[in-house]
Amino acid sequence: MSASDQFSLEALAAEVGEQLLANGERLATAESCTGGWVGQCATAIAGSSRWFERGFVTYSNDAKIEMLGVGAEILVAHGAVSEASAAAMALGALCRSRADWALAVTGVAGPAGGSPGRPVGTVCFAWAGPQGRLETETRCFAGDRSAVRAQSVAHALQGLLQRIRRPLG
Repeated sequence: MSASDQFSLEALAAEVGEQLLANGERLATAESCTGGWVGQCATAIAGSSRWFERGFVTYSNDAKIEMLGVGAEILVAHGAVSEASAAAMALGALCRSRADWALAVTGVAGPAGGSPGRPVGTVCFAWAGPQGRLETETRCFAGDRSAVRAQSVAHALQGLLQRIRRPLG
């Protein structure tokens, strides 16, 4: 991860923050494989306390259950790396914060931990927002652990930016 890549991620977070401020909204994050990197990018921006409400780093299944209320049955049936788990993480972050939007990231960053159904680089995302909005997506990123994590942070922020700019209806 180069300094310019980190700068790009923070610039993207700043853009998210500007849009949230313009909308009068706030963000909460629920992160697993990114280990708080989305929150770090957000809080690197001066004044982010006006739009970044809180972040949950829930790396273990127990943390997902205890901190976000993810149902153990979801983790058993679908696994931690699934759109169902990401959705539950995002909804849990929204319910356990004062935010208007929540994003969640859970995946297999590698180098180990992959399986035939979920190879290294598989990352699931969820974005939850006002009026019951909830969208999920799975991506498979190439590269080493650092590259997978950086691409995940970028995708989570880009996905949020698209959604907060898109009107309901």
